[in-house]
Amino acid sequence: MAKETAVEVEIESRTLKLTNLDKVLYPEDGFTKGQVIDYYTRMAPVLLPHTRDHPLTLKRYPNGVDAEFFYEKNCPKHRPPWVETATVWSGGNNRDMYYCLCQDLPTLVWLAQIATLEFHTSLSLAANLPEPRTLVFDLDPGPPATIVECCRVGLMLRDVFAEHGLECCAKTSGSKGLQLYVPLNSKATYVETKVVSKGLAELFEEQHPDLVVHKQLKELRTGKVLIDWSQNDEYKTTVNVYSLRARAHPTVSTPVSWEEVEKCFKAKDPGLLVFDSDQVLARVAKHGDLWEPVIKKKQKLPKSLVLATGGEPAIEKMANRRHSGGGRSRKPPAK
Repeated sequence: MAKETAVEVEIESRTLKLTNLDKVLYPEDGFTKGQVIDYYTRMAPVLLPHTRDHPLTLKRYPNGVDAEFFYEKNCPKHRPPWVETATVWSGGNNRDMYYCLCQDLPTLVWLAQIATLEFHTSLSLAANLPEPRTLVFDLDPGPPATIVECCRVGLMLRDVFAEHGLECCAKTSGSKGLQLYVPLNSKATYVETKVVSKGLAELFEEQHPDLVVHKQLKELRTGKVLIDWSQNDEYKTTVNVYSLRARAHPTVSTPVSWEEVEKCFKAKDPGLLVFDSDQVLARVAKHGDLWEPVIKKKQKLPKSLVLATGGEPAIEKMANRRHSGGGRSRKPPAK
């Protein structure tokens, strides 16, 4: 058994103890915990703006990607005192949860030190959880479909949004699929974003039954792209941009240009949209943060799009569904 090594480092006036830096977390590549920490440290300038103030679910792999992992919603009790948390009421657990907030470089390094390979963030800011900052589509291919088919669906969705005056951004999931984010950063509710996302998923399934499915049933998904609209929920988290993924290789959820999406679709080559940590570092050095519009651009959800996906009747139905048990209960007001 390898001897445990430890080193103390000072980062922005915070002292951290880093251990087992030579421990291999990605066996196929020999990619170590030290390299994970190095990746996140170097990505901090572009990653932190997208985690800051968003409740964070940790996906931890203390013994590497081939071993057991666990999700952690409550920020670990052994956290340093300077790690900030967000208090979120959980109706399912009938208690407050205390999510980590990744606000700065010391926190980011500490999270990597405890083998947080994947960062999954809320679509809301901690200060205003009922208000989504984005509208999200997670496009997940059912084999033998690949990200190539996801590109086709993504381009069609992009065109629909353009018809309604909206811009959207694409990123790889870092796993098999493609994800589309429509920046809002304006007044919106999850009922509205869920109505629009569900409505478009159903419409695409109706128009392209050989390509698209909107239900997660495994038997329906062979060779098709699942448009997972359900991520538009106050109580769900989605893999954060620039997060590593726990795959065989240290791939990354990577922002891509629409030109790259078109190229992948036309070439029918899934490998064109697979990026590992070194490639992403090089991309950021060359292109900067392609995901910046997601947090900077302000767009209102147009009435035309709401009407096209069911309008007020659909909104009322979705709201009633949430209030009757489709969503989780909120913390009762203090008396």
